[in-house]
Amino acid sequence: MWVKKIYQTVYFKKLLPISIAVLTGIVLALIILRMEKTTVKDSHEHTESPDEADVYRKGPHGGRLLSEDDFQVEITIYDRGVSPQFRVYLFDRGKTINPDEVRLTIELHRLGNRADMIDFRREGDYLCGNKVIEEPHSFDVRVFAEWKGKSYQWEYSQSEGRVKLTPEAVKSAGIGIETAGSAQIKTVLELPGEIELNADKVVHVVPRVSGVVMDVYKNLGDTVRHGEVIAVLDSQEVAELKSEYMASLKRVELARATFERKERLWKQKISSEKDYLASRQALAEEEINLQTAAQKLLALGFSQTDLDTIPGIVGRVLTKYELKAQSDGIVIKKEIAVGEAIKEDADIFAIADLCTVWVGVTVYAKDLRVIKVGQDVTVRSKILGLETDGTLTYLGPLVGEQTRTAQGRVIVQNPEGRWRPGLFVTVEIVQEEATVPVAVSVDAIQTFHDRSVVFVQYGDLYEIRPLELGRSNGRWVEVLHGLSPGEKYVSRNSFILKAELGKAGAIHE
Repeated sequence: MWVKKIYQTVYFKKLLPISIAVLTGIVLALIILRMEKTTVKDSHEHTESPDEADVYRKGPHGGRLLSEDDFQVEITIYDRGVSPQFRVYLFDRGKTINPDEVRLTIELHRLGNRADMIDFRREGDYLCGNKVIEEPHSFDVRVFAEWKGKSYQWEYSQSEGRVKLTPEAVKSAGIGIETAGSAQIKTVLELPGEIELNADKVVHVVPRVSGVVMDVYKNLGDTVRHGEVIAVLDSQEVAELKSEYMASLKRVELARATFERKERLWKQKISSEKDYLASRQALAEEEINLQTAAQKLLALGFSQTDLDTIPGIVGRVLTKYELKAQSDGIVIKKEIAVGEAIKEDADIFAIADLCTVWVGVTVYAKDLRVIKVGQDVTVRSKILGLETDGTLTYLGPLVGEQTRTAQGRVIVQNPEGRWRPGLFVTVEIVQEEATVPVAVSVDAIQTFHDRSVVFVQYGDLYEIRPLELGRSNGRWVEVLHGLSPGEKYVSRNSFILKAELGKAGAIHE
């Protein structure tokens, strides 16, 4: 007997820790389940009503089954290939009722005191609602039915696309709220373009005489000023022209002295008039020859000051020829080197004034009907972050046979040289400018069930609102249907609400 008691005591001592561990595990499990239940309830509080949290009875078509006595109503929302609509099936003790025997009305009450009254008509073996059930399918439902002289009424709620956030949470998330209202929308056509040199501001430098290069003072990318010496040639032709000019000067001096002497003698009756006239004609001819020699040098870029110094260059190199820049600009082409022999028509320098540049615009044939010379445009480079305004100054009369495009041109001011030729840009041309009654920020638009939506604010609740959108200018987008002026919507960081909606597991009936 005492052995049995000892055995029981030992067994009890071994069993006691196990029992305590099991009981502790059960208690912890209950606590965890309760915490999870609380968490789930908190996280879904904004999407389900208390009634909806319970599993409702489903009918044979998968809809919500409402019953009273032997009369049953199955409510479904059908959206396969059609806009969402109510389809209601009727039963008596599980057997289908002729839809013509029942009068049915459903009231939908949404946030913002919006209400819809839906009547029904027979289609086959069910009743079909006369209105589209717009998303989100989140509303309080009241069902009114009459059958065999008796009235029936049910109420239930369902929630979808709804998020609840406290003002503190909204502030910490940086969520912005705006009021829907009118906005000015510019319809913009985007066309590809390329920055080009202003062909009217490009000067090509040719020597106009042959010679050998002695010095070169400018390289690619250097800035030059009008009249600045950019290279020096050793030219036999220049030496001959200078010599011809000096000889003409001497002949004019001699002819003038002869004329003055003949004129004096003729006036004194010592010389004949014939000699006087001959000397005057000789002077005129030599002056013409001098002007011709001077014009040849001026055509090469010599100034009158340079010509005045030629008689004093005795002993200096007559073959020296200085090439000077004919305009301000930047050297964009250089094909000259010291010691190189060049011809008179060699294109050795190109100097471009980049204070203005052209934008070559590719205009597609389909857009020619809306694009006109004189339209305001915006030129934008996304790579460099540049933007400037301009005017379409030219639209080509021809359409390319291969490209099927016409060429347009915009002149852009470029005082700082940031618009570099060869840069690809986007040219935006305003097609239309209008004030629309309702518009929302582009950043507010999200996608839900393949629809464009915004989140509309109702106190601490934020609910999706599907929209039909119209024109956009990149900042504002026109709302054709779905939002009324004065309604408040989330304009900034709306993606946070969409993420919360995904975590909440919003339902779609």
